Amino acid sequence: MSKQPIHKDEMPAGIDFSKGVRGLHHIPPEAKVLMPASIERSVWEYFSGKAERRGIDLSEFLTEVLKRDIEINEALK
Repeated sequence: MSKQPIHKDEMPAGIDFSKGVRGLHHIPPEAKVLMPASIERSVWEYFSGKAERRGIDLSEFLTEVLKRDIEINEALK
């Protein structure tokens, strides 16, 4: 590979996109996305208990809670 600097608008000649797949890493808007997050144990216990009492998955419950939080924050702008 050449040690010549690459200008912002130039693509190096040695790159081969012939086997590339368009949209391979695209995540559709309706897709569920696994987002690992660390939370304090007491917070996990609180929300997992509430989700269990409602008979729903913790992820589903947290999504509902966060969506409500977004709505509240947007309304307060």
